Amino acid sequence: MGLERIAIRVKLFAMLAQRLPADSRDHTLPLTLPAGSTPQDVLEQLQIPHELACLLMIDGVHLTRAEVRERPLRDGETLAIFPPIAGG
Repeated sequence: MGLERIAIRVKLFAMLAQRLPADSRDHTLPLTLPAGSTPQDVLEQLQIPHELACLLMIDGVHLTRAEVRERPLRDGETLAIFPPIAGG
């Protein structure tokens, strides 16, 4: 019996989009992860430093820092990651 896995989509914005494969569409990367994986696990897998992950959302809902570390992702969800944004 194998380990249960989930399939999610990760959307990377602004400068983080450089980490996507050239053939990605809509700034989206499909990922298959072990069940119980958290958004923090995704950041580590994609080698995105904490300071570059300013805003994280699951299906449009903002995550607190605690949720980034502790909330398990569910099959079919979309995790959006935004870097700090500057401008005026």
